[in-house]
Amino acid sequence: MWLTLNRRDLRVSVFIGFFAGILALPTIYHLDIYPVNAFTVFATVIGLTIFTPAGYLVAYGLSRWFTWILQFVKFGIVGGSNAMVDLGVLNFLIYLTGIASGWQYGLFKSISFMFGVTNSYLWNRNWTFHSESQEKTMEFTKFVFVNVIGAAINISSALFIVNVIGIRGDFSPEQWANIGALSSVAISLVWNFLGMKFIVFKK
Repeated sequence: MWLTLNRRDLRVSVFIGFFAGILALPTIYHLDIYPVNAFTVFATVIGLTIFTPAGYLVAYGLSRWFTWILQFVKFGIVGGSNAMVDLGVLNFLIYLTGIASGWQYGLFKSISFMFGVTNSYLWNRNWTFHSESQEKTMEFTKFVFVNVIGAAINISSALFIVNVIGIRGDFSPEQWANIGALSSVAISLVWNFLGMKFIVFKK
């Protein structure tokens, strides 16, 4: 059965795309990915504002055959905003201290991950999974449990890439630190989705 297009969900995806675009700007500036000027700021923010609901609409089209895909894409959209929160805090701490590796990087990554987790809980509870549970204490306990394991996967994979594999190519330490962070998000994505769907927000 083809799901009915939810206009509220579409509006939320636009807002999250805009939010992610704003949060991406400090990381782009810090890493000197490309010159930050009026045009690139506009392109980044508007690009994500358009791309995010476009992804939602593609998922809506595919939901005619795969009903689960819409929820997974919503989870992915929230995950994108989590990544921007995570990277924003991480780069802010690296900028303040000038440290982009070692045990301090693990500490910074832990702090930034917790900011991302808070963002994740709020959006996933109220938008992705539409939880109506009144047992919020138990729900949050399960959420913490899933995210402790997710954090172990996320942080250990980031540390492995940064400190064990080490810098490859012509990347700077700051750029490689962000590659480690982004890779860890991708690695932990599947566990996080399954844990949220079948443990935390199970109907």
